Amino acid sequence: MEQQDKDFFNKHSSNFLAMALAYEKDKKDEEYNCFGEKTGDCGDTVKFYLIIEDSIIKHIYFEVFGCLNTRACANTISTFAEGKSIEEAWKVTPEGIIAFLETLPYDHHHCAELSCGAFYRALNSYKFSKL
Repeated sequence: MEQQDKDFFNKHSSNFLAMALAYEKDKKDEEYNCFGEKTGDCGDTVKFYLIIEDSIIKHIYFEVFGCLNTRACANTISTFAEGKSIEEAWKVTPEGIIAFLETLPYDHHHCAELSCGAFYRALNSYKFSKL
């Protein structure tokens, strides 16, 4: 293993590494009933696909077109919100994501904001589908 690889693994928390390197939820699910997408100034794009039944988020999938930091943030949202009510899901915040990840670089805190923005858009799509 090269020194650069060792540095990456040594400088990040176990939470960050688990969220950045998990790919199970990174896919489009054709059964979704809520969708949200956002592209950041950095060029990263996050798309969330939610399956909501009886105001409970049963499944969360996403696609990340960007860096590992954005993937870590999107995975954290999935971990925080899957199985929760819509009301509880609105409590997911960029600050909570940053705190959980512990070692999200300061110059990538916008990745948490970007991911939350896409997630909030997906939650809003559920709200508007019920009107």
